Amino acid sequence: MLGPIAQSAIALVFWVTLVLYGVSSLWWLLEVTVLAYGWRADDETEIGLDSIQVRILTYNSPSTVQVTVNSVPEQIAETKVIAEAEMDIDGATVHVVPDDFESEAQKKGRAIEWARQHLDCAQEYVLYLDEDSIMVNFEGLPAADLIQISEHPLRTGSWFVYLCEVFRVGYQREQRAFHRMAYPLYAWGGAVAVRHELENQVTWDVPTITEDTTFIWRAAEYVDRQGGRFEYRLLNRRFRNQAPPSLREMFNQRRRWMSGTIRDMHRLPRRYLPLQFTRILTWTLSPVIPLLSVLAFLYPTFLPQHTLYQITSIALFSMLFVYMIAGMVEYRTYPEKWPVYLVLTPVVVALHAVGALWGVIRPARDFKITEKTPGRVDMETLYDLNPDLEEEAVTPNGNSDSTTTSGDG
Repeated sequence: MLGPIAQSAIALVFWVTLVLYGVSSLWWLLEVTVLAYGWRADDETEIGLDSIQVRILTYNSPSTVQVTVNSVPEQIAETKVIAEAEMDIDGATVHVVPDDFESEAQKKGRAIEWARQHLDCAQEYVLYLDEDSIMVNFEGLPAADLIQISEHPLRTGSWFVYLCEVFRVGYQREQRAFHRMAYPLYAWGGAVAVRHELENQVTWDVPTITEDTTFIWRAAEYVDRQGGRFEYRLLNRRFRNQAPPSLREMFNQRRRWMSGTIRDMHRLPRRYLPLQFTRILTWTLSPVIPLLSVLAFLYPTFLPQHTLYQITSIALFSMLFVYMIAGMVEYRTYPEKWPVYLVLTPVVVALHAVGALWGVIRPARDFKITEKTPGRVDMETLYDLNPDLEEEAVTPNGNSDSTTTSGDG
């Protein structure tokens, strides 16, 4: 039998974990039910296509980039590919980042900073895309400092990875509330538009492995110091991008996200830190909630107010299914498989947390590029794996022929 001190310590761990997870869950519900009110811009095409320059970031994946370029509307003012090696792309101008370019930023952030310094841009906005970001139903932008465009990752291999992405998209429904916050909690750099003037004032020249989220925090801080309020908008156009092709790739990706978030949290105001800290703990510990609930049922003597704990833990466990349902509703695909998705939710949550926990225990120090699948190959393609993609027009946009340049643009 355990002594009173040991039992009290165990009870404290159980209750603290439950309270932290509860705070995070209640905040999410507040975001999607109250703060998200009015999230749609009054005019989602205030900024026309001719006022936007598209920049596509790639390491060295021309076949994937070509599919992305094909999806860019031909009315876009300019389409530029920022690459680490020369490649031929139809419909875009290719710029190669010189090896001797020095920057505090690394990998993707370094490429973005080089482009900011060296490429001409007469347009009001720069829309940054990852090499695998397929544009869908894009007609323009609302006027804001930064506009986040929603994502719907495509399946590239593992069904479990795809389900993790569905779960994540469901959780990211909270982005609809970010326009209420002076400091939005995170950004997805695979489809984010930035007011070019603000970009030049803030720059990307900082050491980080999560350049997208770090930039949005730094931009919000800059606007705040100028006496203004950072303007954020979410454009729900559901751009298609590739889910990691394997669990290992997904674990590495989540590890980088978590590592970068923890490393750069100091850029947030102090009032945001308790919330961010709680969210980090609940992401990494989300699989523990059902486990603690089972243990509390098996060993009720360890917990004062055991019945209250059971009821609360079951309610919070059910939130995992709420996130998954939100993701399925966002996707609106494969409804015949939804019951299976729900049954697999606990497994999906555990897999989704592995990389985050890894990032807490052993933070990543470098930017590891997530492997991408070519858009058109002789074997299985993205179209074979995602039949719903066929409904979206991904055809050559009719822009001018490609050119490849190096150094100053």
